[in-house]
Amino acid sequence: MPYISKSQREVVDADIDRLVKTMKSVPDFSNNKAGILNYIISRICCEVIGNNKEDIKYAKVNEVIGSLECAKLELYRRLAGPYEDLKILQNGDLPLYEKVQEK
Repeated sequence: MPYISKSQREVVDADIDRLVKTMKSVPDFSNNKAGILNYIISRICCEVIGNNKEDIKYAKVNEVIGSLECAKLELYRRLAGPYEDLKILQNGDLPLYEKVQEK
């Protein structure tokens, strides 16, 4: 879960806002949003792990991967899941899923 204290948010939010503004100013941003975001996330992860081969430890790598996985799951749960539920209501469900949901 990506929820940190307000005092911790205050420390990082201004920098995140600047990073997002900079990211959106990259030439041809609209055609490569995913690539730019992937690069930024990868760079941040590498910085958290360390800058040298000697810094690479299983525990650090595992911790970063765990954070990425939890962020992914939370994004899906909060945004993609409700969006997909709306689309099911609008367009209908798959027959097998409907059968599984029947009581």
